[in-house]
Amino acid sequence: MSININALTLGQIKELTGLLGNKSCTIESNAGGLNKMIGEKVIIRTYSAGVWFGLLEQKDGKEVILTNARRMYQWWCKEGISLSAVAVYGINQSKSKIIEPVSRVWLEAIEIISCSATAIKDLEEAQNVKAQ
Repeated sequence: MSININALTLGQIKELTGLLGNKSCTIESNAGGLNKMIGEKVIIRTYSAGVWFGLLEQKDGKEVILTNARRMYQWWCKEGISLSAVAVYGINQSKSKIIEPVSRVWLEAIEIISCSATAIKDLEEAQNVKAQ
């Protein structure tokens, strides 16, 4: 069995170093800088693919991979009018149209917003919208 080392996620590398007992090798995905949000549930705004919610698994430049990702086809904020307010206060579920999750999606992000516990709950519990 061969492993493509270039395809490993930071989480997988951490697991491997832990299994091998290598305590001198530390990988800090949340150490700071531009990759600090890896492992968080976030809202991603893109140029051409709309708005998405999910777990930020990887980031390289503008490219991101979200897991358990839901496209936010139409969103209405509970309080306020901006996508930033959605990340803080959550969505009005009766007016919003959130698509069922896909396991992974590659996107080109122009904005990455961390979500509050309230927003995460609303977005994860939103009904899956169907075609009308």
